[in-house]
Amino acid sequence: MQPATTHARASAPGGSAALARRFADAIGARNVVSDPAELLVYECDGLTHGRTRPELVLLPGSAEEVQAVVRIAAAAGVPLVPRGAGTGLSGGARPSAGSAVLSLARMRRILEIDLEDGWVRVEPGVINLDVTRAVSGKGWYYAPDPSSQTVCSIGGNVAENSGGAHCLKYGFTTHHVLAARVVLSDGSLVEVGGPAPDAPGYDLLAALVGSEGLCGIVVEATLRLLRKPEATRTFFATFPSTDEAGNAVSGIIAAGILPAAIEMMDRLAIEAAKAATGLDWPDVGAVLLMDADGTKAEVEHVAARAVEIARAAGALEIRLPRDEAERQLMWKGRKSAFAAVGRISPSYLVEDGVIPRSEIARVLREIEALARAEGIRVANVFHAGDGNLHPLVLYDAAVPGEEERAARLGGEILRLCIRSGGSITGEHGVGAEKVAYMAEQFRPEDLDTMAKVRCAFDPAALLNPGKVLPTPRLCGERPGPYRPHPAEVAGLAERW
Repeated sequence: MQPATTHARASAPGGSAALARRFADAIGARNVVSDPAELLVYECDGLTHGRTRPELVLLPGSAEEVQAVVRIAAAAGVPLVPRGAGTGLSGGARPSAGSAVLSLARMRRILEIDLEDGWVRVEPGVINLDVTRAVSGKGWYYAPDPSSQTVCSIGGNVAENSGGAHCLKYGFTTHHVLAARVVLSDGSLVEVGGPAPDAPGYDLLAALVGSEGLCGIVVEATLRLLRKPEATRTFFATFPSTDEAGNAVSGIIAAGILPAAIEMMDRLAIEAAKAATGLDWPDVGAVLLMDADGTKAEVEHVAARAVEIARAAGALEIRLPRDEAERQLMWKGRKSAFAAVGRISPSYLVEDGVIPRSEIARVLREIEALARAEGIRVANVFHAGDGNLHPLVLYDAAVPGEEERAARLGGEILRLCIRSGGSITGEHGVGAEKVAYMAEQFRPEDLDTMAKVRCAFDPAALLNPGKVLPTPRLCGERPGPYRPHPAEVAGLAERW
């Protein structure tokens, strides 16, 4: 975990107010934010324990205005930090020193809906849930459903390859983006992919989605829509501990059942959810919440079999919602978990590691042991079906040294995920928070390849510098110790 840098001031991008005037000429003075009080909200994203105040925030309202901003920034050598709704949890939208924030919040139009072919074309500032709201009356929906889907934006979802509770069956954002219009770091506008299921040419979307703003700025996305399932069956199960709940998850998946979603919360997360929502959940060691969807005959069979497995694994109680309203209330408890911990802790850090499903019970025990050793509480709420953990490290930033201890504990949890055969991130991205751990998961050769892909899109490395890749490099530099160029050795050039 990188140490927090509280209220560090970036140096003025471009060095003068003249640059701000050029931006104002391109996008309007009201869309260039420079007042220190207004800049406070842009110091961080949803990860609040590291902050840098930008000198400027730019809010273009169209693809053409994004191009104009990027061209001005490129000519001045000013790095840009793309920002969506600011709900990210890895510091991906945190400003870096000397950069300007490029916010896409004004670009919120749904441009085209084609239900005959099952897609929708939107601008990046469109809120995730608004896509479903726009088509639900016709029996369609957009599958990726992050917990923040009522406020997070499509552009940010594309940058982070966001998932959500139902990604186990339906996949992540990358499985639902058909095409994108992208502004590159030189201001050029390119189109990748297409509305057809398999667009011709190289699959550049695979590199773009999840690139965290390092490859380009998405100004338009074509998204795949799905038909609403005929039926959905939900069950809520309580367990003495996360051991039994973890065994239930393994048993359900091993039985060949593919739930639409299967989520787990431990005792501390349950306590927080109850405090925030007033749910009548019991005081138990763990709960599971599972959705099965599809045809009515299929889901009735699958749900019944999953309940049998949960009982055999040691479930204390099984609840089936009486109606859709009660079902939505159950999911409200799960979806509110991140924000709910604010009821039981003044500050918290959300981690995002991945482990094999079979390792859930053991890893949760080790997380508990790490937390005890550090003297800090950890609440666990996560996508159990694909082993995507979200440990919530609870601390009080007002207590000297506690924020640093929380960050250290978060780092040890990430290392535990790596040792267990997993990953340092499942859906929240690397951003600024996890960049220090990339070299622990990947070899130098792997990181070098990632850097070359980034450089193919952004040779000047002007977009979102300091994120994802552990050591900033100019394109063309080789990783590892510095090696003088032959011209330097010959005395024909100097290193700056």
